[in-house]
Amino acid sequence: MTKSALQIARAAYQPKVPAALKGPVKVVDGVYTQSIANQDEIKKLFPNTYGMPIVTFEKTKDAVALPALNVGVILSGGQAPGGHNVIAGLFDGLKAINKDSHLYGFILGPGGLVDHNYMELTADIIEEYRNTGGFDMIGSGRTKLEEKAQFDKGLEILKELNIKALVIIGGDDSNTNACVLAEYYTSINAGVQVIGCPKTIDGDLKNDQIETSFGFDTACKVYSEVIGNIQRDCNSARKYWHFIKLMGRSASHIALECALQTHPNACIISEEVEAKNMSLDDVVNQIASVVAKRAEAGNNFGTVLIPEGLIEFIPAMKRLIAELNDFLAKNEAEFKLIKRSEQRNYIISKLTKENSALYASLPEGVARQLTLDRDPHGNVQVSLIETEKLLAEMVGTRLAEWKKEGKYVGKFATQVHFFGYEGRCAAPSNYDADYCYSLGYTASCLIAAGKTGYMSSVRNTTAPADKWIAGGIPVTMMMNMEKRHGEMKPVIQKALVKLEGAPFKKFASKREEWAINTDYVYPGPIQYFGPTEVCDQPTKTLLLEQGK
Repeated sequence: MTKSALQIARAAYQPKVPAALKGPVKVVDGVYTQSIANQDEIKKLFPNTYGMPIVTFEKTKDAVALPALNVGVILSGGQAPGGHNVIAGLFDGLKAINKDSHLYGFILGPGGLVDHNYMELTADIIEEYRNTGGFDMIGSGRTKLEEKAQFDKGLEILKELNIKALVIIGGDDSNTNACVLAEYYTSINAGVQVIGCPKTIDGDLKNDQIETSFGFDTACKVYSEVIGNIQRDCNSARKYWHFIKLMGRSASHIALECALQTHPNACIISEEVEAKNMSLDDVVNQIASVVAKRAEAGNNFGTVLIPEGLIEFIPAMKRLIAELNDFLAKNEAEFKLIKRSEQRNYIISKLTKENSALYASLPEGVARQLTLDRDPHGNVQVSLIETEKLLAEMVGTRLAEWKKEGKYVGKFATQVHFFGYEGRCAAPSNYDADYCYSLGYTASCLIAAGKTGYMSSVRNTTAPADKWIAGGIPVTMMMNMEKRHGEMKPVIQKALVKLEGAPFKKFASKREEWAINTDYVYPGPIQYFGPTEVCDQPTKTLLLEQGK
């Protein structure tokens, strides 16, 4: 591939790693674990991989000669900056264990395992992709490893290649499936370990041991740069209100972090909307009030940040969507036979009274978007719902009403934006380059230690990298039972924004000030080269969570 000057320079970057990973390591068992909820159900479903201890790797002088290992790796789900460095760290770790170890990449995600589509990842290939964005080394996919037939088909190629361990790099659902696979392979004595790595730019895959999911740092810096650019234009032209939707289907971590970085005039946090039982009308009034107050000071411009999954957090909308998900899961074939012009009335006639009335009140476009094809988990695809347009339109309508009543004196013109893919495949920040490489290297240590059903963990990451703590946690400790496709299934519990947490409290303490004043911050591009205090800074979310 043709490389840009930046790629050539970044290829030479040497990721920083925990001191424990610089040489032979020993495994130290920590506390034994249980699932975050539904302990009895999870334990019954995972009898072989439940209750295992948290492990930490420490430096040792006792080097142990280990046999060569053949390992497979899969990139699963949406792209996140740093994925290539996970693979590079895994490769280097395996070669450190035994120079004759081999790494195989399965092409286009979990489907590559089932379809026996793979390639050996040699040193030459790995060198091409160090510190680069995207998942294009082996591609990614959204095939779900859920069925015994898939597990058995995958095992055929693993046996053929003499692969002893499989590393699945993915989000909460991908790691849930990795855990199911680990349990199955253990139950049949397949001789294949399964290790997960925490990936999702949404930031909703974390706990005390997983401080952040990789890619979140880079994505937020990319989005914040562009939001800052928009705010610079906003403050220059002084005539538009910019409604900016950001990725974050199930949690508002991205919107919150970008707000902390850029100081917008308004930012909606979905978890707060749900906690306060706010209606769509309440959200509209909240934004319109900020617009009106700024207009009083002659400022007919501003920025509003909106999380992608907001609609699902409005309690009334959440109830509507839950019923829609269940109904469409059971009646999909019948629904698809209904003429498009008649689908709206068909849905209205099938819902309960409250949900039917709410659905009927929605604009035609939004109502249709709620009935589009579901994602692989049976959920509405909220990224297709143009919430930014809906809110911009509804705020405009509300302001027009207030103007007639003499409550609003300004001018209101809007621009709408959705930032999604722009942040997914960016070249990783120094933080993500270091963090991802360490996660991959740690995965190789978990394999060498004979672990399965574990997720690679690197923590204490607000400290210098040599003080980071590498280890692993059982995936089962993150699980609970949730409804999927109308059935209760074990899944990793998503980490939502904590309203009592330091990041939200910081935002809440400042938002009234940011609403009225034009206190914009323009972060500029991700810094790869320059002072450490600029280049290696972790997210504000992580710093606040660590009390720094």
